[in-house]
Amino acid sequence: MKNVLMPVVDKILLRKRALIETVNDQLKNISLIEHTRHRSVINFMVNIVDGLIAYTWQPKKPSLNLVLHQRCIDG
Repeated sequence: MKNVLMPVVDKILLRKRALIETVNDQLKNISLIEHTRHRSVINFMVNIVDGLIAYTWQPKKPSLNLVLHQRCIDG
């Protein structure tokens, strides 16, 4: 496998992997999003949307604190 330069965004996200795994764990356990066999696609989508809404209402949510700087070109 050849060595390839990684984009800066990918490097930052790799450093924040523990935080991302924490969010995934909260979605699975607290918001009750789990991989089950749904009888219809509508039931699956309702389960996902319900879990995401429950997650957004949590008072304390982990944050990546990513700030993207946009360069202003004068000219």
